[in-house]
Amino acid sequence: MSGVTTHPSTSAARVLIQALAALGVQDVVLAPGSRSAPLAYALADAARPEAERPAGAPALHLHVRIDERSAGFLALGLARAHALDEQPRPVAVVTTSGTAVANLHPAVLEAHHAGVPLLLLTADRPHELRGTGANQTTEQVGIFAGAVRLALDVPAPVGRPDEDRDMRALAVRAVAAAQGARTGDPGPVHLNLCFREPLVPGDDPWPEPGTSGLAHVELRPPSTPVPVPDPARAPVRGGRLAGTPTVVVAGDGAGIGARRLAEANGWPLLAEPSSGARSGTHAIAAYQLLLADERLGGRVRRAVVLGRPTLTRGVQRLLARADVEVVVIAPTGAAWPDAARAADQVLLEAPSRMRTGRLGSPAGWLEAWKAADERATRVLDAALDPAERGHRKRAGARVTGLALARAVAAASSPDDVLVVGSSSPVRDLDLVARWEEAPAVLANRGLAGIDGTVSTAIGVALGLPRRRVRAVMGDLTFLHDVGGLLRGPLEPAVDLQVVVANDEGGAIFSTLEPGEPERADVFERVFGTPHGADVAALCAGYGVRHTRVGDVDGLLPALAAPGRGLSVVEVRVDRSGRRELGARLAADVAAALVATDL
Repeated sequence: MSGVTTHPSTSAARVLIQALAALGVQDVVLAPGSRSAPLAYALADAARPEAERPAGAPALHLHVRIDERSAGFLALGLARAHALDEQPRPVAVVTTSGTAVANLHPAVLEAHHAGVPLLLLTADRPHELRGTGANQTTEQVGIFAGAVRLALDVPAPVGRPDEDRDMRALAVRAVAAAQGARTGDPGPVHLNLCFREPLVPGDDPWPEPGTSGLAHVELRPPSTPVPVPDPARAPVRGGRLAGTPTVVVAGDGAGIGARRLAEANGWPLLAEPSSGARSGTHAIAAYQLLLADERLGGRVRRAVVLGRPTLTRGVQRLLARADVEVVVIAPTGAAWPDAARAADQVLLEAPSRMRTGRLGSPAGWLEAWKAADERATRVLDAALDPAERGHRKRAGARVTGLALARAVAAASSPDDVLVVGSSSPVRDLDLVARWEEAPAVLANRGLAGIDGTVSTAIGVALGLPRRRVRAVMGDLTFLHDVGGLLRGPLEPAVDLQVVVANDEGGAIFSTLEPGEPERADVFERVFGTPHGADVAALCAGYGVRHTRVGDVDGLLPALAAPGRGLSVVEVRVDRSGRRELGARLAADVAAALVATDL
């Protein structure tokens, strides 16, 4: 077409967006910038309604955020939602050059350790401007080091022959690496895309979608059958046979397979909330308090580990014991969970004898754990629901973290999705959540940081619009990502209830060594870190509906009907005496078990 102006940068960006859409990418998160303008214009076209979309532009869902850190975690939440919906696919996030790229790093690290597929499309100056002092130019190549499955430095397009084919082939490799198509190890991929000016489109139309370079890459099945040794026959520590006192330890991401193994063999199931396995007849809710009992935790001689257990020191002590055979089942990834460095076997899948329940357990083994769990539950309930004496006070009972966690668990149905913040909330939930059929529980346990939790939850809710999504987190976690509440008026609305346990600081540290009474002189300033923030005012500034709950009686009504849109329920939580409460509960449960015939 004579008189048409073609700009190589915008043309290449369009071809890349076409290829990503053809490879199954549906969602892209964009943070604004100048050097990334070629991608921004292509994405804006792809996000238009069908009647307005230019010929050749694919259909994509675009999400725009002004903060790259929030954008990265929003993309992570979207990707986790796709996986939960049994449609795993990468989500792309686009930034400009410079510090914008560095702000993705927390989300990249979480995605790396959690195995979440992200495509990091970072714009960069062309190679000739590196090392010259050019504005917003730094060394972006390799910035994420070993936290990505693939990192490619893509030269600025010049319009040479076969450039479109090469861009499509690049997209194929990026998506395949993010999905773990060849390795079984999904995760983030970094494409550092150099663009020369002009960065805005000319008057040329979108190219016709092409297939040259779009190789079909066969996706590795989730669990490829591989011959593995049978723990019942392997000469491990004497070759213990059927009937060994065994527990299943289900850490983050273990999946429903952990529950099935426990139920097939009659083994107690010690499942963290985000394991995907904490339900059914074999799940032991108060396991972290029962491991200390010599008739229960002390009798364990085999632990079958799935997922990544990180919540309790009691579990780690169990897995480190010399008299416990540790069998780790890790079907994907180069690494496997073994923080105690004590694993006896690392298997790709459970052996057939384990899957079919031919290993079994000693008589009364599961029944003893269940009886103890029921007794521990009664102790916990008595502590959280103290009997009323005399006339009821005008002010209701103050909320503890455990009471809040129990209320959130009770308000969550099997069809719901619960996103849980790190530190105290996930540990409180781990102690008190009792579900016959659990909701889907997600948590950023890859690195167990508090980064980006609000944005992750919003991404999950955007990706699962037909399910009720709730997030529960501490006040420091909320404040760390309060910018995640910001949604421009042109962006899609989201239905999400964020429950904030506001205990005016970091309650988790009071349960650790810094919270010991003899260290109280510096605790508040450098560990407790009170903040004095007005959560209601922050929510008002972001245009988010806010409700404050100050006592136990107000919990269930606030949780029962979240309503439409984004809302925050601030629960004033008392963290004074948290350490003492934990010690008292452990002592009371231990005393109750002494009187129980196990």
